[in-house]
This record gives sequence, structure tokens and C-alpha cells, in this order.
Amino acid sequence: LSAFAADPKPLFNGKDLAGWEGDEKTWRVEDGAIAGGSLETTVPRNEFLCTTKTYDHFELRVTFQLFGDKGKANGGVQFRTKRIPKHHEVSGYQADIGQGYWGALYDESRRNKVLAGPKAEDLPKFIKPDDWNEYRIRAEGPHIQLWLNGTKTVDYTEEDPKVEQTGIVGLQVHGGGKTKVLYKDIVIEELPAPKK
Repeated sequence: LSAFAADPKPLFNGKDLAGWEGDEKTWRVEDGAIAGGSLETTVPRNEFLCTTKTYDHFELRVTFQLFGDKGKANGGVQFRTKRIPKHHEVSGYQADIGQGYWGALYDESRRNKVLAGPKAEDLPKFIKPDDWNEYRIRAEGPHIQLWLNGTKTVDYTEEDPKVEQTGIVGLQVHGGGKTKVLYKDIVIEELPAPKK
């Protein structure tokens, strides 16, 4: 750890959604975790709970659990993201969660594709589909790395200079199915800007 690194700070106090904004019908606190979506009714559209603060260079840890139809249930952790004005969608990077997307870096509402990710055959070695999983997301300048349950799944360098290196952190529950996602232990450590 360098002398310049900030102390890790929790983004969620375990009690309420202070410091976050999003659709109050979709998001709530349950048993010390942020809960999004429902297993009783279909989630009609993608919804995002977002920090009110923006972050540039950081290491972020999030523990999460996904419930619902294994083939359809999906969530994700947004970072360096912007809310699209007058719209429920956001635009930016996502550490994706769900069948076919575990461990992948997706570009939500921008390029709309997976930018990098693990090999499908490796996923069963480190996913815990019915338990808590942990993402570690490190973003330093154009360099983005993801670890899922301690295994590095993405090592990506952004080549497009127009892609901003700042934005909010967001939690996603994906629309179109009966899906519930829990997020807890959300901790960020801000990093100094990398030397050019």
C-alpha cells in the first residue's frame, strides 16, 4: 500500500440508503444488505441504485448474491458510469453478474457488449451460484481489472480516449424476470491518479 492510498471507506452503512439514489419501489435494505428486485413479481425494466458521489481511480469490493431463474437472473456493479438524463438506464462499465456473464466486463448503454471476460469453461471453478460472491474491481487510468471470488477474470485496457475515467458506482437488477439481488460489504479505496 502506498503512503498516498486513501483508507478503504464503506459506501453502504448497513442500515439505510444514505449516499445512494434510485427507484424506491425497487431498492430497499434487508438484513444488512441492499436488496433490489423481487421473486414474487417480474422486474419490469433494468433499475440502478447509484452513489450520489463520483469516483475516478479506485479499488472497489462488493459482496453479492443472485436469486431467481438461473438462466435469466442478472445483476451487476456499475462503475465510472453516468445516469442517462430523464431515463432509467445508465451508461458505463459493469462488472456483470448472471448466466453467461459472470466475471465479465460489460459496457452498459454505450457499446452494449462484453469488453472482456473469463472463459465459460473456467467459471464453475470459482462461481458460487447459490451463495455470496465477491467482486474486486480495480480501475486505474485506462486499466481495469476484475476479480471474482479471488480469481482474476478481466485485465482490460481502454483504448478509446473519449471514454471518461470518472463516474458513479451503481448496483443493477436486470429487468424481464423474477430476479432479486443482494449487495453488501461495499467498500471503496480511492487511489492516486496513475502517472502518465
